[in-house]
Amino acid sequence: MQLRLGLSLTLSVFSLAGCSSLAVNNGSLDYKETTSLEALQYPEGTLVRPATPLYPAPTVDPLAIEHAPKLENQRGNRFALPRPPAQTANSGAANQTETNTIGKPQLVTDGNLNPLLKIEGNSATIWQYTLATLSSLNHSVVAQSKDRYEITVKIDQQTYVLRLSSVGSSNNLAVFNADNSFADREKAAELLNQIYQNWPA
Repeated sequence: MQLRLGLSLTLSVFSLAGCSSLAVNNGSLDYKETTSLEALQYPEGTLVRPATPLYPAPTVDPLAIEHAPKLENQRGNRFALPRPPAQTANSGAANQTETNTIGKPQLVTDGNLNPLLKIEGNSATIWQYTLATLSSLNHSVVAQSKDRYEITVKIDQQTYVLRLSSVGSSNNLAVFNADNSFADREKAAELLNQIYQNWPA
């Protein structure tokens, strides 16, 4: 009888406490042990369509990885987000100013040497600046997405899609063809350079 009662109490404690509070390794930090794979190699003489990656992996500076925040629990065996800072009466105004602060655009390339315009800050504000810049360049706007930060423009009888994607506070502006493949590198670099030089902020 006592054994049954003890077993019931133990199971109750474990079910109420849950695995997360016991800090059991659940494999959520396994991504740190990944290795990069070589590009897909085709046998010689085969005729294949050129493959363009939809989500190219960015090139990350090893120094940035070294100084990246540690998103793990105290034992270092599970992924854990840091708790948000305590809010005070004056922090609301400071956060609003911080949200509207936009960094200076930077011309960069991804791992496949496709040109990108990298901008730090609030995505909505950056998109408004992008639209204002395109308007000042007098490019013909064909369509604009209502669901995401995407606009279709026509330049020299060629249609391009400008798309803003964000990860945290970092935003990348990229140029695509109408079929969703990356635009010609020279044409994309030229358009992004025009936006960079006429950026209103």
